Formats: sequence, structure tokens, C-alpha cells
Amino acid sequence: MVRSLWTAATGMIAQQTNIDTIANNLSNVNTQGYKTQVNEFKTLLYQTLQTRTTSANGEEKPIGAQVGLGVRNSAITAIFKQGTPMASESDTDFMIEGEGFFALRGEDGNTYYTRNGSFQFAIGTNGYVLANMDGLPVLSTNGQPITLNRDYILSEVTVDKDGRLCYPDENENPQPLGISIGVFQFNNPSGLNRLEDTLYAVSDASGQPINEATNNAVEKSKIHQGYLEGSNVQVVDEMVSMIVAQRAYELNSKAITTSDEMLQQANNLKR
Repeated sequence: MVRSLWTAATGMIAQQTNIDTIANNLSNVNTQGYKTQVNEFKTLLYQTLQTRTTSANGEEKPIGAQVGLGVRNSAITAIFKQGTPMASESDTDFMIEGEGFFALRGEDGNTYYTRNGSFQFAIGTNGYVLANMDGLPVLSTNGQPITLNRDYILSEVTVDKDGRLCYPDENENPQPLGISIGVFQFNNPSGLNRLEDTLYAVSDASGQPINEATNNAVEKSKIHQGYLEGSNVQVVDEMVSMIVAQRAYELNSKAITTSDEMLQQANNLKR
């Protein structure tokens, strides 16, 4: 009887984590580049009550008896589905159409990745540096911060769908500057370590980044200037998932109440 109490308790704990994940998705419905997360569950160990045996009459019982010990969360997986395009009035806002990620140089010198293309030009020691809103430099295809000297008029700098920075010539025709925004892919993006502010770090599960500029085996992404990628959270789906999780939580709670009532009846038998 005590086993049923603990089994139902594991279900309540798992559904509480599920609700926490859904709440986080809903809270980031307006976060640029946010990717929705889903819970995955797995059953706990099974306890063997009876193995294959024979009855008193010598008849075989080919099926044993095992009882489960509950459930737990096995993973929280990010769904990297394309978000909704959102028009922006800023020329330094970019959206990736495809499987790629922007690369940023962190304050610790490590490289991090994001789908949030809300950038701006900041004044650096060697000119203008393209950076995100936290001041982290955006990296080019060769892994270096994108820097323009101060002779350029920033409002006239454009970026084509291949990520190349262009500047108009004397005939007002955009010409490539020889600098391209780096776009990188991963064999398993769900294996990336999620950090704050839609940043991701490389892990053993994600694999090493694949540079789209140097690898022809991957489908190239497109960059759209003047757009941002919105969150891919579907509010209706999250609300349905929340209702299902709540009902599952109530069902496990009911199992605990039922077990408690049965224990109470067993105690009353002695009176």
C-alpha cells in the first residue's frame, strides 16, 4: 500500500515539472528567437513480485509479476521549429530562415549561439562592431567579430540573403565588403545547453558547429534584414498541455487519497 503512495507522488512531482516548463513557454511567448520546450517522461524501475514458476499442480506460469515504481522526467527538449517573422524598423535586425544560428563572442572568450538577431552597431576601439543588445560581438564566417571602420555610414550598410555586408558604390549599387555574418548549424540542436537570454552553448550531445560558409553538405540558411524571428510558442497548444498536466496531477493526487482511505480502513479492522 505504501508503494502506491510513493508511485503517485512521483507522478505529482513529474507533472509539477511539466507545469513549470509550460509556464516558462507561456512567459516567453514574446521573446525573440525563443524555442518552446516539451517534457519527456520515463518509467522508473520495476519491482519483481513473482518470477516464472509452476503451480502446486506442476502447471507452468510463464508470465512473472512486476509492478512499476512510478515516473520521472527524463528530458526537457527544445523544439527548433521556425518562429513567426516579425517586421522591424531597425536595419540591424536580422532573421534566419533555416536551421542556422548566429554566433556571438562571450565575455569569457567562448563562442555562444542564438536565433535572436536583434543587433546593433556599437563603437569599438577599431571602429563599429556589430553586437547584440548585451554588447556581445557578432562573429563572421571566419569566427572574428564583425567590425567596420568609421568611414562608413551605417545607415547605408545592407545585408543580403547570404549574410554578406554590402555598401553602395558611386552608382548607389550595393557592393560586398568581403565580410559575411556567420551562420552555423548543429547535427543535434536539441542537445545544445540552454543559457539565459536565448543563448546556447555547445555540448557533446549537440556536436561541433557546422559553418555553412565552408560546408556544402548542409542546406544553406537565408538571412532577412529588417525582420526578427518571433517565439515559436503556440499559446493554444500550451493551454491544452497545461489542462492535461493539471488533470494528470489531480489523478495522482486522487490515487494518494484512495490509498490513504484504504490504509484507514485497514486500521479500523483492528477495532
